[in-house]
Amino acid sequence: MPSLKDLKNRIGSVKNTRKITKAMQMVAAAKLRRAQDAAEAARPYAERMTSVMSGLSSAASGSAEAPRLLAGTGSDKVHLLVVMTAERGLCGGFNSTIVRLARVHANRLIAEGKTVKILTVGKKGREQLKRDLGSHFVGHVDFSEVKRMGYAQAQAVARDILSRFDEGEFDVATLFFNRFQSVISQIPTAQQVIPAKFDEAPQVSALYDYEPSEEGILADLLPRAVATQVFTALLENAASEQGARMSAMDNATRNAGDMINRLTIQYNRSRQAAITKELIEIISGAEAL
Repeated sequence: MPSLKDLKNRIGSVKNTRKITKAMQMVAAAKLRRAQDAAEAARPYAERMTSVMSGLSSAASGSAEAPRLLAGTGSDKVHLLVVMTAERGLCGGFNSTIVRLARVHANRLIAEGKTVKILTVGKKGREQLKRDLGSHFVGHVDFSEVKRMGYAQAQAVARDILSRFDEGEFDVATLFFNRFQSVISQIPTAQQVIPAKFDEAPQVSALYDYEPSEEGILADLLPRAVATQVFTALLENAASEQGARMSAMDNATRNAGDMINRLTIQYNRSRQAAITKELIEIISGAEAL
């Protein structure tokens, strides 16, 4: 049974931990508001870009001059998985859910006889995948020094992906990230970016003439579309990370409070038992005299 001093030291330690988790929760809440606003502000642009690209791609899909980013290489033997996670932990299951989805996808492709290459964005995903899929790593993007995610970071990742595609390193590229829904809900998402896949364009009565041509416009817009998809994924991930961290630190703070209450009760009972024992010894000694 722990002594009174041990219990007192443990209560003090848990109280210090609760102060830290409470501070981290407040910091995450402040960052979440900015990250959520950025993610929500980017969605209309991304949706409009998808709508435009959907119309163009449907018009050029059967053309022999369709860009390779749209038509693909004609094969799906080599897959590039771009796994986007956080640089830091203490955010609940945020990183694990992304890694789990990527691992299932990779193992399925390997079982089908496909070649899998993995590009990691964020240290935590690389650490979790290193043990069983480390031999498939082809690159890593480090954003540990970046305070706020911006379009420049998305362009860096997009350029890496596009240069690998131009060099013939893969046939299909898929992004893995968490889509922000709420503080307590982040949706693990796998999104194919190469060959480009867009939702079917809605049927409209208006007809458009493109200059110079659908293929020419697509060749210019498709790299931007890839960068936009990467940027959207990074923003969704940033908001999801802060939401998950805020929720995790709130739970940790509550658990610390519960532990303090239990330890305080145990401390009081032990102290009461020690006092009672001392009184009994005093009374027994007095009666003996």
